[in-house]
Amino acid sequence: MNELEKSIKVNFLLDRYQSLLTDKQRAYLKDYFQNDYSITEISQNHEVSRNAVYDQIKRAVDRLNDYEKNLNLVEKYKKRIDIITQIKELNKDSKIENLLKELEGIE
Repeated sequence: MNELEKSIKVNFLLDRYQSLLTDKQRAYLKDYFQNDYSITEISQNHEVSRNAVYDQIKRAVDRLNDYEKNLNLVEKYKKRIDIITQIKELNKDSKIENLLKELEGIE
C-alpha cells in the first residue's frame, strides 16, 4: 500500500472512529494525515519529541485498524454505497431515486 492509499484509508477510519482515540492521538493523526504536517512540525507544535509523535501515530493507526477489523463500519459503508449505485443503475424510478438519495445521507 503506497502512502496515498494509506492516507485515504486512515482518513476513512478516522472519520468513523476518532471519538475512540485520545485527544492527543486524534490531534496528531489530523495534523499528520489531514493537515500534511511532518512529524517534526507536530513535535514542535506540541513540544514533544519526534519519537513520541511517531509512537502515538503508530499506536493510533493500529487502534483504528483494530476497530475496523472488529466493527467493519467502513467496509459496511462501502458495501452500502456499492449497492445503492447498483440499484440506481437498475431502476430510474424517481421515487426510488429520492429514497436512495435519502439513504446515502444516513450513516
